[in-house]
Amino acid sequence: MEVFHAHYTEYAYPMHVHEAWTLLIVDDGAVRYDLDRHEHGTPHDTVSLLPPYVPHNGSPVTEHGFRKRVLYLDLSMLDESWIGPAMDGPDLVDPVLRRRVGQMHTTLAHPGDELEAESRLTLVAERLRGRLRPRAAGAPARPDRPLARRLRELLDERLVAGLTLDEAAGLVHAHPAHLVRAFSEAYGIAPHQYLMSRRVDRARRLLLDGGAPGDVAAATGFYDQSHLGRHFKRLVGVTPGRYARTGLGRPVGGPF
Repeated sequence: MEVFHAHYTEYAYPMHVHEAWTLLIVDDGAVRYDLDRHEHGTPHDTVSLLPPYVPHNGSPVTEHGFRKRVLYLDLSMLDESWIGPAMDGPDLVDPVLRRRVGQMHTTLAHPGDELEAESRLTLVAERLRGRLRPRAAGAPARPDRPLARRLRELLDERLVAGLTLDEAAGLVHAHPAHLVRAFSEAYGIAPHQYLMSRRVDRARRLLLDGGAPGDVAAATGFYDQSHLGRHFKRLVGVTPGRYARTGLGRPVGGPF
């Protein structure tokens, strides 16, 4: 529903409620808060999940304050049945979850990476459910390769237009979290990484054919030239402009 970043030194939140889940990580300092008449805290490696409709406050632990990043999640991600477990243990010491929440915030800062953001959010919600209500360990699930193949075909068909995770899940009749997991287990790469690598691969050929980076970005499904440049440099090692000028990747004596 909302993303909120803040740095407070003296401000203290009074008791208040939200209609959404509050998913909080603290990057510097620490926060103490009261939830359901119990005191809690947020050391650096903690992810705090505060349930909707339950009053809480918040204040810095030291005079240096705190710097936080917050995701507000609606009830479609976690319904009201999870409120009780969250009240029992709102502070989750989970390095994997914390890393995923941080990656989610980073992804949201880049327009054009909506599929990646949706995928990361789905995995965050899945991890939260697993921590709040762990299931008994059983035999590891086998990768659902037919489902993964159907998603790959969809991504290939919608290479330029793209698609949302919810749209893909509806088309293949699978839960978004299961869809992301099946694809990653089958191919060793997340759906958004597959899509971006295919787009960059096509962009390379258009650049070597003389296309301008801005035109190539539009022709290959990127949000803008900057979006192309960021993913291109990460996967190829150079900017699109330098790649086109130097002819990197073009075999000597023949076409690419």
